[in-house]
This record gives sequence, C-alpha cells and structure tokens, in this order.
Amino acid sequence: MNENRNVDVDKREVRVERRSDSGMVASTFIKYAAYIIILGLVLWFLIKYILPMF
Repeated sequence: MNENRNVDVDKREVRVERRSDSGMVASTFIKYAAYIIILGLVLWFLIKYILPMF
C-alpha cells in the first residue's frame, strides 16, 4: 500500500496589489465630510431654535 508516487507541485507566488485611486479617495472624503457638516448643522439648529421652545 505504501507506493512511491511522483507528484509535481506547482508553487505560485500570490502577489497582493493594493490599488488606491486618489480621486476616489478624495471624493469619498468629501462625501463623508459633507455628511458630518450637515449633521452638525441639523444638531445646531435643533439645539439653538427647537430645544428652547420646550
């Protein structure tokens, strides 16, 4: 049962390439910065004008 087999093993290098498109990164940053600014303005409006009514 113990046979000697000739097995060919192919070794491959796995190369991970990180692709970062600077234009896409900048647009994503601008989008989330706009979300934060809008959220801040809404909270400011609620605190400044709506909350004192109660």
